[in-house]
Amino acid sequence: MGLPMKAVISTKNPMSWLAALAIVAAFCLSNQAVAQSMAQDAANSPVIATVNVTAQSDGLAEEARTGAYQQPEWVQYRRFATSRVHIQRNPWEVSVEQWWRGRYDNGEWKHRFQEEIEIGLPGRVQLDFYYDWVVENDKAEHLDVSGEIRWAPADWGVIPLNPALYLEYKIVDPSQGGDVIEPKILFGEELGGGWQWALNLVYERELAGEKAEEFSVTQALSKSLIDNKLSLGVEMAWKRETVAAGRGSPEQKLIAGPSVQWRPTTNSHLDLVGLVGCTKHSPDFEGWLVFGVNFGKVASLKSTHAPVSGRR
Repeated sequence: MGLPMKAVISTKNPMSWLAALAIVAAFCLSNQAVAQSMAQDAANSPVIATVNVTAQSDGLAEEARTGAYQQPEWVQYRRFATSRVHIQRNPWEVSVEQWWRGRYDNGEWKHRFQEEIEIGLPGRVQLDFYYDWVVENDKAEHLDVSGEIRWAPADWGVIPLNPALYLEYKIVDPSQGGDVIEPKILFGEELGGGWQWALNLVYERELAGEKAEEFSVTQALSKSLIDNKLSLGVEMAWKRETVAAGRGSPEQKLIAGPSVQWRPTTNSHLDLVGLVGCTKHSPDFEGWLVFGVNFGKVASLKSTHAPVSGRR
């Protein structure tokens, strides 16, 4: 698109009008010649490929497929505290998170703190490492160290509900019980209009001590209020817990409540969740506060080989 031109033309001088008409005519002829030349070049040029560009849902930046595995941006910044979704980290990305979980029941508070480091690997694989410690009765104690691996069988959007497999092993302090193994199946999806959803199916088993066993289902739903900045939602968790001496007498627990995520910077997130007990055996209140920072790719870990999906 050309810029507007101003010409000063004197009404008292006919030659200025002739000069102006000559300039306009030359401009039109030159444009016509250029257009004919471009049309001829396009007709003679070979077609390399046809590219279809699809606009992102609702034009939200947080739903843009910015991940190496085509996962949207909101997946890469843990939207939910109780439910995990697909693969967060791209190959060789590193991030850290600090967790606090507070549980209030029968007039007493119990606090769990968790330090986490996340490392992305090629092939839709992610490794997470945790260190957990607890504060009960005004006393801080070591709880466990653990490692997690998760794998997605396909890029985001290829398989309905975008499933991923998750396996965690916890090395528990002997004073706190036996080691724990925890497999999960993760699901997540975009529902349109800035809505996001997650569902996890979880089995947890203590390998020694009381050999506690837990089946649980977690689910979460959120709505973007300010794109890439603020979203509100609701989360829930249902658990069925037993011990070896009482498999026939399970405790049923259901907690549910609101959640909010704030993105203070482009590479950080802050999640706040408050859930209220809904059954006899549920705690009165359980809350989470999660703060995470993504440091991006670490040069010393970066490989010269990466999957094709990671180079999109």
